Parts: sequence; structure tokens; C-alpha cells
Amino acid sequence: MNFGVVIFPGSNCDHDMIHVLKNVCNQQVVELWHKEKSLKGLTTDDCIILPGGFSYGDYLRAGAIARFSPIMKSVISFANNGGKVFGICNGFQILCESGLLPGVLLPNQNQKFICKNIYLNTVTDQSDITRNLKLGQILKIPIAHADGRYFASPEVIDELKVNDQILFTYCNEKGEHTQQANVNGSTEAIAGICNQHRNVYGMMPHPERAAEGALGNLDGKLIFDSLLQHELIAV
Repeated sequence: MNFGVVIFPGSNCDHDMIHVLKNVCNQQVVELWHKEKSLKGLTTDDCIILPGGFSYGDYLRAGAIARFSPIMKSVISFANNGGKVFGICNGFQILCESGLLPGVLLPNQNQKFICKNIYLNTVTDQSDITRNLKLGQILKIPIAHADGRYFASPEVIDELKVNDQILFTYCNEKGEHTQQANVNGSTEAIAGICNQHRNVYGMMPHPERAAEGALGNLDGKLIFDSLLQHELIAV
């Protein structure tokens, strides 16, 4: 599997992601500039990642302008043809703005930027990025966002539940879903979801910031390992 990492003006986690994919996971990576339309030879057997940051300065609202970047037309077509797309933080916001994932990311409930380690509960193991995780497995992953409060209508939330599309929810270190643990006030404490076809994934926390022993946390690497394990199973 090869990876494409899209770089928008304002991306600030792009090179973190490239480093983890190249140097930690030993994968081939191509950089995709937002003004380009070519995916540089990536096929639907590969994966495109939309990294975190503040694309276009988060003007209008997070991800709203990036959704119209020339590269996104190709990314949307890639996803619609079955290619894997993984959006993290700002990338998750862009996926929702582009319609590849349902819902929207609103300003945090406390109206403040939040940057700290949080805990996630694994809600499903039926996705490429959670395949190696156990149901209920708790991960410690950093967040860094001002607009991370996931919101969708009750009908959409019900659909996400019925289709097993909720990947992660916020919890405390014991796995308990408390009001305090839901750090941004997301509906149903949702921290990550996938689409119905299970090839588009979005999450607010940053697994690339928890993927090396030198950082004292390898929980994020479990997510990348799961994605790569899917490739081995497919082969």
C-alpha cells in the first residue's frame, strides 16, 4: 500500500504524518499539493490521508475552503471508487465539509482550543483502522483542536449506530463515558466515524503524535498497524 498525504496552506501535521508513515511504518509516501489534480499514480489499493492543521486559516469555518481545493475533486472521486481516505483533525473536518462523511465539526463546547492527551473507547473492530483493536480497548491519543465537537441530526446518529459506523468515542482512562471525558461536547461523545462503505475514516485525535516509543506512547501506531494489516489480509 502506498500513501498520499495532501498538503493544504495551513496544514501543520503533514510532515508529522509523512515521518510516521515513512520512517516508523516503512511505507512509500507521495506528497499531494492542494492545487494539483493528479494523485501521482495512487490507485484504489492505496490510501490518501488528509492531515491536521488549519487549512486556509479555518476561515469561514474549519475545512470549508479546503473542500474546494483542486485536489479534493480527485480525492472525492478516489473515495467514491473505493479508495481509502483517512482524515485526521482538520482532515476529518474537510471530509465532513466535502460530504464524504456525515455530520459537521462545531466549535468546542467550552469555546476554547483544547490540546492534551485524551482517552478513546474502541466502538467497532469492523474497519480497516480498528481491525487490530479489541472492542472496548482504551487508547490514549492527543487532541489539538478548537472545532472538534461532532454534531449530526438524531436521524444521522441513529444511522451511524445501526450501520456500526462509529469508530471511537471519548471516555476516561477507565473507559467510562462521563461528561468530563467528552472534552469538546460531541454528540454521543463521538470522536471518529467511517462511511457506510467503510473506506473513508475520520477522527479528531492525532494518532501520528502517539506512534513512537520516544514519545512514550504507541497507542496511535496501533491504528496505522491495523490499516497496514488490512493490506496483508487482502494480499
